[in-house]
Amino acid sequence: MNEYPRVVQVSKVIGNKVVNSSGELLGNLKELVLDLEEERIAYAVLSFGGFMGLGDKLFAIPWEALILNPKDYTFILNVEKEVLEKAPGFDKDHWPDDAQYEAGWLLDIYEYYGYSPYWMPGK
Repeated sequence: MNEYPRVVQVSKVIGNKVVNSSGELLGNLKELVLDLEEERIAYAVLSFGGFMGLGDKLFAIPWEALILNPKDYTFILNVEKEVLEKAPGFDKDHWPDDAQYEAGWLLDIYEYYGYSPYWMPGK
């Protein structure tokens, strides 16, 4: 029997911890953003920094970069904290819009974390 769930409710994972492979806390899963044309998750949003939700910086993370720990629904993101601190991010009042997507914003995010963009097979 596979321990890894095939499906899980989004409500069970939003707000859960994201740690790196060393167990260091990187933040919390804030949101999942859908690509309606491709019918899939475009990216996860990681909340990092700040105190009690104030001053948090948000980061778009390729969905493929997150590994679910099925025991406690914690996600593992295989990056060092310093890499995340230098990553492109945004604040809660200025989410990326369609114009930024068209300009390649999400492509830059996928490349920053070393993942091939799902909408460009073979890249």
